Amino acid sequence: MKKRVMAAFLSVLMITGLIAGCGSKENGKTEGKGEESKELSLLVDTTNAANEGFMAIVDLAEKELGMKINVETRPTSTEGDNVVKTRLASGDMADLCVYNSGALLNSLNPSEYFIDLSEQGFMERVDDSYKQAVSVDNAVYGIPFATSRGEAVLYNKEMYEKYNLEIPKTWEEFLSNCEVLKEAGETAVLGSFADSWTAQIVFLGDAYNLMTAVSDFPEKFDAGEMKWATTPEGLRSFEKLEDTTPYYNEDYLSMTYDEGCDVMVNGGAGHWFIMSNALSAMYSLYEDMDMVNNLGMFAIPGDDASVNGITMWYPVAIYGNKNSENQDAILEFMEFYISEAALDAYCEATLPDGPFCVKDYEIPVESYAAVADIQSYIDAGNYEPALEYISQVKGADCPAICQELASGQTTAAEAAQKYDEDCAKAATQLGLEW
Repeated sequence: MKKRVMAAFLSVLMITGLIAGCGSKENGKTEGKGEESKELSLLVDTTNAANEGFMAIVDLAEKELGMKINVETRPTSTEGDNVVKTRLASGDMADLCVYNSGALLNSLNPSEYFIDLSEQGFMERVDDSYKQAVSVDNAVYGIPFATSRGEAVLYNKEMYEKYNLEIPKTWEEFLSNCEVLKEAGETAVLGSFADSWTAQIVFLGDAYNLMTAVSDFPEKFDAGEMKWATTPEGLRSFEKLEDTTPYYNEDYLSMTYDEGCDVMVNGGAGHWFIMSNALSAMYSLYEDMDMVNNLGMFAIPGDDASVNGITMWYPVAIYGNKNSENQDAILEFMEFYISEAALDAYCEATLPDGPFCVKDYEIPVESYAAVADIQSYIDAGNYEPALEYISQVKGADCPAICQELASGQTTAAEAAQKYDEDCAKAATQLGLEW
């Protein structure tokens, strides 16, 4: 606690010594409490705008920095993507912009529009792996907006105890656990494929195992030199999804993600391949920490017990407008946003459902138990980002292809071939030679 108080105190001393930057677009400043204050505009999609942790940092910035953040919202999905691109091209972008990390950043031509943060001292706090996800041509452009998410297996602790099951370290051990649960009349694996994106998790969440076996797969895949169907380690990810078919709930094709959250938090299934932000969704249903903490999380197993790690889904990023007149204030806010005081405020407002991509910051002990499970992989260095953070190519039909495979309509080999063909379309649109 003393460390946090001192950190906050020192940050105030540093801030009061800084020269106030430009403020609003009208006059660069507003008056408050007898002192000059600064204003910045920030464009964010409607979903992330509702993040209470984000708003807590915004409020704290006004209190400690004298900086007012005017939050502007945009739609999500393709419509919102077009808003960002239009505002950048027209020179009407806000001072700060919240946008995807990973491959989609390339499409914005960030060197033209965003501040290169490579030489900023505060970037030393950001995890190197996350910096890679917000980098283009050796320039680093963003800071993490929120927590990362584990893309793995939520499991029912009570069910594991009841049937004397152990956390599996290999895929074969996982299937054995599923067989025990199925024979006992339990739902071994929860399917919520009415929301087809959830059908992808087995495939996408196996990235750690793929990357460990074939570390240059993303580069060679982007270059058209490797394919899912002809790379055994890539095909293996589809085979794992095929293996899950016998173990789903009867209504897995009609069950939604929201319904899945309700079933899982009530102990209705043994496993669910999902991202860890489901923890917050489940907590919101009953606000009962004990119910949520009956769930743990383990990585999607590989075929070698000695190689065991988790795939991480990284948060969107905050980018600074290179063409804004408020450069100093932008950098000041970005540094503050990933400070210990700011992250503490985030956690006080909403429980984190994954680790922060910030070095040496420990999540609060009162967080979800499954987050501690994820953190154990991070602390051991046994994690990799999802492929879309390091590969430019992702086929648009991935959810449908995975849904067909999991429901037994196709085979792993057929699904892999379909996905290669789907990715070829995406590669062509990106101008890649395939």
